[in-house]
Amino acid sequence: MGSHYLVVAGKAVKTIAIIQARMGSSRLPGKVLMDLMGQPLLARVLNRTKRTPGLDDVVVATTTSPADEKIVSFCHTYGCRVFQGSEADVLDRYFQVAKVLRADAVVRITSDCPIIDPGLNGRVIDEFLSARPSVDYVSVFLPRWTFPRGLDVEILSYAALERAWREDHNPEWREHVTEYLLHHPEIFSMRGVSHEVDCSAHRWTVDTPEDLELIRRIYANFGHDRFSWLETLNLMDKNPEWFEINRHVAQKTV
Repeated sequence: MGSHYLVVAGKAVKTIAIIQARMGSSRLPGKVLMDLMGQPLLARVLNRTKRTPGLDDVVVATTTSPADEKIVSFCHTYGCRVFQGSEADVLDRYFQVAKVLRADAVVRITSDCPIIDPGLNGRVIDEFLSARPSVDYVSVFLPRWTFPRGLDVEILSYAALERAWREDHNPEWREHVTEYLLHHPEIFSMRGVSHEVDCSAHRWTVDTPEDLELIRRIYANFGHDRFSWLETLNLMDKNPEWFEINRHVAQKTV
């Protein structure tokens, strides 16, 4: 992470990443602190996120639920900034962190993605900053999914985040932070980063025991967390049977 804000068109742009994390999970409770090759899963997400070029800060946003005090304790031990906010209103969690830290742009990352890729994150940030201020939002979801699940990264301007926070009155959308933007393309200017080959059938996020088994195999193969998503794709090509471990797992929808 850089110690100086990136200057775009003569103005410093403070870009922060916020990683949402909580212990509650309907399919795999406590997953964010489960072991992944000697470190909690959340530590692996933090390690990889911190290597993203163009970031000025990385923050974990958890909840005020007593169960999430374990995440707060972990962050203090790890030396990571942590914020506690609403359990259900994740949009409010993001907005409050961005407001306190006076961010100009916010990168959204979830804590169940331990193969989140610093290089791909950087591409998304570059796409956003290169078009600023005419673009409000950039993600790997638009115009459609081409990357594996688990490389989920979005960036939006503080102004767009604030507007969504003020105007979004749908509790289900607020739980997913950026749904108000995605449902209002007439209001917000949005772009996407795509891969030339559709790899969206791969699932590298952790929602179930099967997901965790696959991720542990991937990590055990490399022996560290500095591998890229393309190296992971190559590994999966060499071990096609691994694809079947969590192929049946359905992604939750809003």
